Amino acid sequence: MDTLGERYTAIMARIADAARESGRLPGAVRLVAVSKGHAADAVARLAAYGQQAFGENRAQEGTAKIAAAPSGLEWHFLGPVQRNKARLIIENFQWLHALEDLDAASALSRHAAAAGTSLRVLIEVNVTGDPRKHGLAPAALPAFLEAYCARPRPGLVLSGLMTIAAHHGPEAAVRQTFARLRELAGKGRQDFGLAGFDELSMGMSDDYPWAIAEGATIVRIGRALFGARDAG
Repeated sequence: MDTLGERYTAIMARIADAARESGRLPGAVRLVAVSKGHAADAVARLAAYGQQAFGENRAQEGTAKIAAAPSGLEWHFLGPVQRNKARLIIENFQWLHALEDLDAASALSRHAAAAGTSLRVLIEVNVTGDPRKHGLAPAALPAFLEAYCARPRPGLVLSGLMTIAAHHGPEAAVRQTFARLRELAGKGRQDFGLAGFDELSMGMSDDYPWAIAEGATIVRIGRALFGARDAG
């Protein structure tokens, strides 16, 4: 087993342990391997160990990588949506983790309808209020959900929320961020009757065990898995 395989095995074991410690089955938490900046051969090597879900932040880089990677993998788009890239996202990805704009949702829906496909969508919430991060302010989420529900977008499956915690923040503060996202998702389900609004995409290389403890269903891990980026 090479270094990538060893890292993958160790991370999967840690995910399973954290899930059990939070009272859930290990399969309740899914790993998205963030392959941004890494070559398609790294994706193929990791897929050979059993990893199925991969994440990219840039539509064009991701599209080229998907074409070169093994078929049958699940691809998650993690970056903000530019409306002129909506078609590429629909044609190549099965998940979007960073919806924050209703116009972008409409553009994605039009392309999904044209392609006869669907996209599972998570709304990004900037829980920490960091001006360098994308996402809706927590206070803006109810109005966004109300507007979305008033005009559902065919081809989009609204599935939950995503956030990014403070980088290298103390455990208490980071866990508070994740707990807040969990609370926002629960309130959204209750207030707007959102069936299937259950996914919580939170937790990265430095904090994913804390995210799992607070209810993460998806963790997004790049550096701890692949090491330093090959590019950009």
